[in-house]
Amino acid sequence: YQRAEESVLLKTLGASKRTVQKITTVEYLFLGAFAAITGLLLALIAAWSLSYFVFEGPFVVAPIPLLIGFAASVAVTVGIGLWNSRGLYDRPPLDVLRAET
Repeated sequence: YQRAEESVLLKTLGASKRTVQKITTVEYLFLGAFAAITGLLLALIAAWSLSYFVFEGPFVVAPIPLLIGFAASVAVTVGIGLWNSRGLYDRPPLDVLRAET
């Protein structure tokens, strides 16, 4: 796993467990934000297309559901990412490198 290699490299260079966790959290935060923005833009395009071509009515964007969807997408991405990375922080770097070869 690339994430395991990154955490091992950071720990080998002297980063603390807390620093590696912060870096991982920020990485998942940006990944979740990018995914949420992409998904919301595609959803808005699809909704506008349906409104214009199929229903032939006005297209109105409600900002609150967009913000809730954005926040939920980011939260789920960060939560799942940190859940999957939970075992990497406590393992010694040499054990991780041995397991990957």
